[in-house]
Amino acid sequence: MQAFLEFFEIKDATELAILIFGLVAQSMFFMRFFVQWLASEKQKKSVMPNAFWWFSLAGGLMLLTYGFMRRDLVIILGQSVGVLIYVRNIWFIYGRKGG
Repeated sequence: MQAFLEFFEIKDATELAILIFGLVAQSMFFMRFFVQWLASEKQKKSVMPNAFWWFSLAGGLMLLTYGFMRRDLVIILGQSVGVLIYVRNIWFIYGRKGG
């Protein structure tokens, strides 16, 4: 375990907590692909379930937060654009009356 922590330059409990948060964030982001795949397999065609956008938003916000915690400009810029797209798609789904 010590070699793992040293390899990833984890020096204290705060950095370990940030790493765990990042792994959970990435898992949330992965789930969007998983639910999309399951929905497509079930219908035997490509479909985009609403859960895809919710997992996208949750994972994107978590990864954006992780980017700020790590001060990683690449993650911050990449996830900022994605989060706007996810919010917009959720707005299209739920923002209309009866949606």
